[in-house]
Amino acid sequence: MYLNIMVKIYEFKLYLLKLRHDQRGVTAVEYAIIAVAMSAIILVVFKNGALKEALETAVNSVKENIGQANEGG
Repeated sequence: MYLNIMVKIYEFKLYLLKLRHDQRGVTAVEYAIIAVAMSAIILVVFKNGALKEALETAVNSVKENIGQANEGG
């Protein structure tokens, strides 16, 4: 019985060592931090309004060009 417990403890230690070298969880946290930072930057940029106006102007320009192409074709 004592040997069986020692084997289980050894297997658990091996499992913990494998987890220690597993970087997937760390990478997921890093990606989450990057996503939050990017979201904050985007919110600040769009709150300004200048970028929003530039994007609206560009989209309207594309719409007008598509409309003119359809009328001429």
